[in-house]
Amino acid sequence: MLSQVGRLVQLTRETFGVGPGVLAAAVGVGLVIVAVFVLARRLRQPPGARLQAVLADADEVAVLLHPDPDADAMAAGVGVAQVADWVGTETTIQYSGEIRRQENRAFRTVLDVELECIDHVTDLAAEAVVLVDHNEPRGFTGADGVLPTAIVDHHPGDGSGEAFTDVRTDYGAAASIVAEYFQNLGATPVPPDRHDSEVSDLALPTWIATGLLYGILSDTNRLTRGASDEDFAAAGYLSPGVDEDLLSRIADPDVSTETLEVKARAIAGRDIRGSYAVSDVGSVSNGDTIPEAADELVGLEGVSAVVVVGDKDGTIHLSGRSRDDRVHMGRALDAAVGDIDNASAGGHARMGGGRVPPAVQADGTREVTAPRGEQLKTRLFDAMDGALQ
Repeated sequence: MLSQVGRLVQLTRETFGVGPGVLAAAVGVGLVIVAVFVLARRLRQPPGARLQAVLADADEVAVLLHPDPDADAMAAGVGVAQVADWVGTETTIQYSGEIRRQENRAFRTVLDVELECIDHVTDLAAEAVVLVDHNEPRGFTGADGVLPTAIVDHHPGDGSGEAFTDVRTDYGAAASIVAEYFQNLGATPVPPDRHDSEVSDLALPTWIATGLLYGILSDTNRLTRGASDEDFAAAGYLSPGVDEDLLSRIADPDVSTETLEVKARAIAGRDIRGSYAVSDVGSVSNGDTIPEAADELVGLEGVSAVVVVGDKDGTIHLSGRSRDDRVHMGRALDAAVGDIDNASAGGHARMGGGRVPPAVQADGTREVTAPRGEQLKTRLFDAMDGALQ
């Protein structure tokens, strides 16, 4: 392109006798105008088209899910990978940690989702990284050095992508955002009894539509918790392409004995004050049983907000659920443990989580220094009641 500009400059000088300095300035201004025009045109495009343009600029992309990814993260990641595939960009969907929760493992197995686990920044499949369902890289060594190219998320946070950032905290699921991208691009969900080739428009495969719908349902508790109008609209758009058999197999997997036992301990050991409940389920081997117990506990009659506490390998895990407009669960958990060394907590109004790992002592040993028992329960009740800010 530069050589073409040079030839144009020379021809103009010879034809009109314009001095090189004046002509160079004019060309420079013209290029700036063209660049501004192109940028303005891109910004007028819907988000789905803008993300696709960003993906088209890369030969290969790493679609990075948050640690221990759930169905919403996997569904959104698969959707972004499909958008990239349409413009010929290769993708690898990656994550750190483990996939332990029953329905999340079922999601991966039933839909045959290809995922790659990483534990170091050098394991990333490409220089261009798209964060999905989180907006700040975490969970693997060197994560703080990753500069994402693009971000698609619905969680609060300060992260941003170099070329594209779409964080919508009023949405109940990242899958809803990605479903809108497909709408932006004019994609048609393919009914389960038809082949992609039978759809005249851009075809959204059945298995991806099914995964996106389940991602929405799982993150909004079947559209009953924190769901926006846009979540309902996204579900309606996807529904013609949903395979009910696949959806049922994901939503109703076999439940492990430990999950049932932890739920039973949460219910039997609950401490209720007013309409708030806190339950300590003790030690668990699978950390995902704690949020599952919280989902169970918040459904009890007369309970509007709950926190379930448990520990795994010395780390205290907190999982909260709220059906009470007075309790923003993410803020409540942060208020309860935010001043404790190594603790981290946060989330949405309806759902939040937290972790308090053991503190490393001067001699290198790890020791649990966080409060437990009545002291922690009191902090949690005070936080839900608004006494801690």
